[in-house]
Amino acid sequence: MFGKQKKGAATIDSLIGLGTSVDGNLRFRGGLRIDGHVSGSVIAEEDASAMLVVSQSARIEGPVRAAHLVVSGTIEGPVQADEVLELHPGGRIIGEVRYRAMEIHAGAVVEGALVHLEEQRPGLSLAASKA
Repeated sequence: MFGKQKKGAATIDSLIGLGTSVDGNLRFRGGLRIDGHVSGSVIAEEDASAMLVVSQSARIEGPVRAAHLVVSGTIEGPVQADEVLELHPGGRIIGEVRYRAMEIHAGAVVEGALVHLEEQRPGLSLAASKA
């Protein structure tokens, strides 16, 4: 997960450490790793490089949204991964999951609906319909 970075991958800028509890909503840019407990929403600013890592010891109770989301812990609430969702062994999501691309490893659990986010494509028009 942190050994090799993919070309263009986000770096972790902020950390909510093990034993830390946050009661409230979080907004972030860049990369955020959560090892503790968050009771509230965790929402990335609209940015293709925003990455959220939810470690094995982490628990989030509330809505979660990021471009790239890596889950090894537990999320209770709706989740949206605008680019990629990685569910690692032991990762658990309880709630609706909206994703563009998803990678699920053996041992990961989703209790809720999976909804694929469609690519935004420009409208097509027929040549005959142009006047």
